[in-house]
Amino acid sequence: MIRCFIALGSNLEQPLQQVNDALTKLAALPDSRLIAASPWYQSRAVGPGQQPDYINGVAELHTLQPPLELLSLLQAIENQHQRKRLQHWGPRTLDLDLLLYGEETINHPRLTVPHPRMLERNFVLYPLNDLAPDIHFATGQSLKQLLNHCPMDGLRLVDAPTSPTIAGKTTP
Repeated sequence: MIRCFIALGSNLEQPLQQVNDALTKLAALPDSRLIAASPWYQSRAVGPGQQPDYINGVAELHTLQPPLELLSLLQAIENQHQRKRLQHWGPRTLDLDLLLYGEETINHPRLTVPHPRMLERNFVLYPLNDLAPDIHFATGQSLKQLLNHCPMDGLRLVDAPTSPTIAGKTTP
């Protein structure tokens, strides 16, 4: 199985419920196993106009799904949550981003992995650190090095996931 990390975010229609429900759906993906989920963080919106704050986190998923099929499955979950793609970086009910797919680098018109902006975003790096603090990136940097230059500005710990069975254990 391939070790993947998926960012989850929501800032519309009960965001905490949206991301917890998304974890349940990730746990049910075919040929996949949800291994862990970070705590949830509240973050300021990155994008145009005034937007509500986001709830963000990261999930570790092991899967046999090829990357583009996994992307399609993630987008199907977003669609089940009434995701509307009206404005780039606009508010959304659910955003699922494939951050890492094993050690692979993918440059496809539909998918770029590692996620192109993940190394700049505290709302991705801090939850990822909760799950996999020893990760090193193709840039040669470790997650710990990146966090040394990534302040928590506007980021605060909110809650533990209240979701499904994760790797045979129910999360608190």
